[in-house]
Parts: sequence; C-alpha cells; structure tokens
Amino acid sequence: MLALEPGQTGPALTRHGEHLKAIGVQAVVVMSPHWMSDLPAVMTHPAPETWHDFGGFPQELYRLQYPAPGSPALAEAVLQRLAQAGIAAVADGRRPFDHGAWVPLGFLFPQADVPVVQLSLPVHAGPADVYALGQALRDLRGKGILLMGSGSMTHNLQEFFGGRPEREAPAAAYVSAFSRWVEGVLLAGDRDRLFDYRRQAPEAVRAHPTDEHFLPLFFALGAANWGVEGGPLPEYLVREVSYRYLAMDALSLQ
Repeated sequence: MLALEPGQTGPALTRHGEHLKAIGVQAVVVMSPHWMSDLPAVMTHPAPETWHDFGGFPQELYRLQYPAPGSPALAEAVLQRLAQAGIAAVADGRRPFDHGAWVPLGFLFPQADVPVVQLSLPVHAGPADVYALGQALRDLRGKGILLMGSGSMTHNLQEFFGGRPEREAPAAAYVSAFSRWVEGVLLAGDRDRLFDYRRQAPEAVRAHPTDEHFLPLFFALGAANWGVEGGPLPEYLVREVSYRYLAMDALSLQ
C-alpha cells in the first residue's frame, strides 16, 4: 500500500532520488524479496513489464505502471562480475518488475527514466552470502549505478492480518526494539553482530518469521563495503512505522 499511502517514506525517497540524480546516478540494480530463485538470476529484458504480484488490494493499485527501461548491457556487466567472484548466476529474459522493485522506485525516480535491472535473492542464502553478492558488484557504484536492497525492516504479516491495525497506530514495542538495535549495529559498523542478527537482535524471529524481507539489506551493505575499515556508515532517510508492525526504515550508504 506504500504506492497509494506514501506517508513519510514516499516523500523521503523522492527527496533522495533527486539527490541521486544530482550526483549522476544513471541506472539501478535492485534486489527484491519478491524474486527468489535457486541461483542468483539477473533480469535481461530491455523493457520489463510491471507485475502486480499481489491480491486483494484496491483496484487503483493494479492500474499503476512503472515503465522504466531495462538494460541488457548492465545485466551482462552484473553477470560478468558475479562470474569473476566465483558466484554462479543465470540470465532471465522474461522477468517483470515485481512490487518490491517498482513501488519504491516509483518514489525514487517517478519519471521511470532510469534503467533498472533486478537481481534475484537466492533461496538458500544467508546474510554473508547476500553481502557477498553486493561486494561482487561494488565497483559499479563508481560507474553511476545505484545498488539497492528493497525489503522491510520488520515484516510479521501474521500479526498485521491478525489485528488489522490503523495505518498510524503506534509501533509495537518489539518493532521499535528490533529496528533500533539494527540501527545501532549499522552505525557501529559491526558486521559480525549483524550477520548473527537472528540470535543477537531482540525479537528478531518475531520481527522476521522468515528473513527474505531483511536479507536485501545485506546486498546494499556489501555493495558499500560496510563493516570494512574505511567503509561508509548509513544515513537514515526515514524511520516510519506503518500499521503498527511494519517498520519502513530507509537508509543510504555513500
């Protein structure tokens, strides 16, 4: 519903998108939790469709389109770098944009004029594996490519659907505890603790009964060389919580 209910998060992303264009971002590689595959897969279609990969939402949401171009050349560069890092990956010429990609990109680049390539999340990957995917592509940052992880800082849909809270309902205590623990670890550059978040973070399994919505964060962290001496620390763009249980934290590493 972020696409229809921007709250604080949508405008924060739009402001950041304006900044990214000003510093010369020319294309995007994005990892979404809504594309999972056995091996990492790379979107190669030159004009991906907008996929409304959800059900039971207002019709207005299904009318939204995000006609950004793909980039076969960038896709090939991604595949080459993964191969050089010893990571087996495959090309996918049919994949459309799923909502984990087009919803946030619709705020970051509302004109849909920045080419986008999606990279899938490997089904059996853990934090270190996803971090390594980002590291394999990190030199693209110097070529005007935004490497982006899309997900949710907390994502317990069972509690959300069980209670149907109002959008502006106060954050559940565990949502705040988990999100601020992650922020503290990110600002400390403590890679070991974050990789072990499911054991060390407060209420981690409650915040993420399954971890696919958290793992794309590690792709962005790896791309930025976060947690390595001299690596950047995050700048938080927004810390909004929607519907009591869904932390919408967005951050940048430059």
